[in-house]
Amino acid sequence: MLLNSRHIASSRYDSSLNNILQKTVDYFEARGKRKLKADDHTRVWYSDFLEFIARERIFATLLTPAPLSDDPEARWDTWRICAFNEVLGFYGLAYWYTWQVTILGLGPIWMSDNAAMHARAARLLREGAVFAFGLSERAHGADIYATEMSLTPHGDGGYRADGEKYYIGNANIAPMVSTFGKMSDSGEYVFFVADSQHPNFDLIGNVTASQNYVAHFALRDYPIAEGEILSRGQAAWDAALNTVNVGKYNLGWASIGICTHAFYEAINHAGNRRLYNMYVTDFPHVRQMFVDAYARLVAMKLFALRAADYMRAASPDDRRYLLYNPMVKMKVTTEGEKVINLLWDVIAAKGFEADTYFEMAARDIRALPKLEGTVHVNIALIAKFMANYFFNPRDYPPLPRQDAPRNDDFLFNQGPTRGLGKIRFHDYNKAFKGVEFPNVQIFHEQVEAFKAMLAMATPDETQRRDVDFLLAVGELFALVVYAQLILENARIYALEDDLIDHIFDFLVRDFSAQALNLYGKPSSTPAQMDCCQRMIRKAAHDPARYARVWQEHVYARKDAYEMRS
Repeated sequence: MLLNSRHIASSRYDSSLNNILQKTVDYFEARGKRKLKADDHTRVWYSDFLEFIARERIFATLLTPAPLSDDPEARWDTWRICAFNEVLGFYGLAYWYTWQVTILGLGPIWMSDNAAMHARAARLLREGAVFAFGLSERAHGADIYATEMSLTPHGDGGYRADGEKYYIGNANIAPMVSTFGKMSDSGEYVFFVADSQHPNFDLIGNVTASQNYVAHFALRDYPIAEGEILSRGQAAWDAALNTVNVGKYNLGWASIGICTHAFYEAINHAGNRRLYNMYVTDFPHVRQMFVDAYARLVAMKLFALRAADYMRAASPDDRRYLLYNPMVKMKVTTEGEKVINLLWDVIAAKGFEADTYFEMAARDIRALPKLEGTVHVNIALIAKFMANYFFNPRDYPPLPRQDAPRNDDFLFNQGPTRGLGKIRFHDYNKAFKGVEFPNVQIFHEQVEAFKAMLAMATPDETQRRDVDFLLAVGELFALVVYAQLILENARIYALEDDLIDHIFDFLVRDFSAQALNLYGKPSSTPAQMDCCQRMIRKAAHDPARYARVWQEHVYARKDAYEMRS
């Protein structure tokens, strides 16, 4: 399941994607880790990387919808985007970030009906341009209700844009900045495009200390023609939220890439280091941390891959992806932090050393849960699905792996963002049916205790307004969804029995910890506390299974990959 860039080609990918991935790996490996880290420490703008992307037309191939390109290999294919996300995260978050904000910047363009802007964006992608997404503002963050960017009608038949945007990646060079605002006369929402090189585009500065340029910019009496407006009213509002729906999914893949590289570096270090006349990997507690880190990392990838299946299969009648998508953003990224923490406890001071990838990973992994909506925002979002998920399932046909080479048309035609509470899901129990591993069965019993709490000790109106209580319930719900999709994908990828049961070993422990957290909330009732006690269970430990996971899955990765110096 883990990426190894020494063997990047995969039978799961078409020849075009394998070629892109190989060229990208070759680019980074030729530069080497010393150069990678030197550029990171000195915050060098990655112009050479952007030149490589332009020369190979990588963004154009992966991010241009098929109907808008003459290149037969060009399409917006989430399966391919996942793979490229992972490779960029593997080599550094800065390189992933410029790709990510290009995806966000393209969202409102591809979602609009403006054919001229479609053609312009497609041409600029072929020329190697990157894009930017002008949504957030300094005073309001991503609270788009309160946006102060305004568009005012002008006597020449056009408009003038005025206002500031904050935390906007790529806005130092993007020739098309998709910018969200309001019409000054009507208050109607609007998306329009601005050019970062225009004299009325005031690039105030970079708000972060990194290789990226994350801009604070202002439009000052900036002229906007009618043809540069992408969408208005409800369509603009929907484009803002639907773009985030598409883009925030990618953050989980950045975490997967970062954790994978850090895992290789950690197992190589520990497996070749002797202390007290034994290798570090001979210490029992070290093995436990490695096994947990590996199991969590495999689970992250299984869930993210399965969520991609639901994104690609989405339609107006099947919007289950709107639960799974924020789960990738929220749950996979926080799991990434846990993986890095476990590995860091093993390698200790080595993780601070300037010449390691790990030093960069330990810093960057913290960013991903905090971008494109905080963890708390996404937990509050998924809580809207909980009633239908548990108590109102619907039959859907089985969904196989969605790896067919096709354009994902629906992602740019998602329609209104309303009605989340009406979305229905297939019965989660089907994923558990017939799976007799001890920890899977224990976890399923925990889930049933949680469901009983929701049915018989239902949170009252005061508790539903208590964000602290809501977040605790949401964490338990998230674990149920996480486990369901992991089990579905374990079948698809024929994951080994030992590894499945060990993944559920940590899921049982995590569920117990979250149940204890809910038990201790000031507002929890005696009935809810009783249910929480029934959720607290001990994982089934199998020494033979554990030994096999360590030897065949974890320790077997020692010296499997190391970046060229």
